[in-house]
Amino acid sequence: MDEQKIKEISPDEILIETVDLHSAGYRLVAISCTGKDGVELSYSFDKDYDFIHLRVNMDYDTEIESITPIYGYAFLYENEIKELFGVKIKNIIADFHDKLYRISEEAPFKEKEEE
Repeated sequence: MDEQKIKEISPDEILIETVDLHSAGYRLVAISCTGKDGVELSYSFDKDYDFIHLRVNMDYDTEIESITPIYGYAFLYENEIKELFGVKIKNIIADFHDKLYRISEEAPFKEKEEE
């Protein structure tokens, strides 16, 4: 296995970078999120044990485009991140509108604002 590569990109670059990886034969492995000091999204791709991670750092007010037009099965990752972290992901092909889970708290993993 080669060294894993992390490429920092802006939210506006997610679609073009994802199209490039898809065209090169990479498969989407996972999308993960952390919510400390804003949002950090990591999109992980693999081709023949060559891993590439697209890293997006943004604030909670920023919208990011869905990658479901390229990788349809990303809808589960994106709905989960949208619902649990409160990330604004737009144009998800199968958008559950924050009803993927039966939870009573809105965006339970979103960093709480200090009062």
